[in-house]
Amino acid sequence: MDAIITAAGKNSRMVNDFKRMNKTPTHKLKLKMDNREILIHTIDNIQKSDVENITIVLGNFREEIHKLLEDYHLTDKISIRYNRDNDVGLSQSIATALECCSDKYYLFAAGDQPTVSPNTINSMIEKLESSPNPANTVSILARRKTGWLDSAEGLGMPFCCCGSLLYRYLKNENDNLNPILRKMIKDNVEFYGVKARNDLELLNINCYEDYLKIKEEFEKIQ
Repeated sequence: MDAIITAAGKNSRMVNDFKRMNKTPTHKLKLKMDNREILIHTIDNIQKSDVENITIVLGNFREEIHKLLEDYHLTDKISIRYNRDNDVGLSQSIATALECCSDKYYLFAAGDQPTVSPNTINSMIEKLESSPNPANTVSILARRKTGWLDSAEGLGMPFCCCGSLLYRYLKNENDNLNPILRKMIKDNVEFYGVKARNDLELLNINCYEDYLKIKEEFEKIQ
């Protein structure tokens, strides 16, 4: 199992929050929790899981994020792909990574998911690999129901599936993931929802308030 991490977004909500606070904007992936950046925590958790190789996709702020990876000596440990156009949806960022190699099984994760533990990642991997039909299955971090799902409402990354299965849906789309996942489940792709180990794994970092809340809870358990 390999991994694809997306880190190509516009960071718009966080930038706007910093401007409202009359502060110089900081990219959310560079904000620190327990003295390390959000992106570095995300990468570290994936490296501690059963994932073998990592590819990260950069777009907006690519120089900033690349420098962060250099600072942690990660550029020789993970592969880096670049969107040809920065102004694309999440689906195209993932497609960028899959263009050269879609025949493997992947964990798909966002760079701003530092609270998803290696154990939960391994649970998703195990559920996919042990499913009756891995080539037509998505194992995903459950937001509501767990087990076999009949709806993709509210779902997104992280999840595991065959790259070629997902690429068929992504290659001609420039959209967020949830509409694409809904199409997949409508086409009878099987979805298995893996239970989170704690509520912290389910929180998203979209704005500065989210960051402060997650930082506080994250540092309590370190």
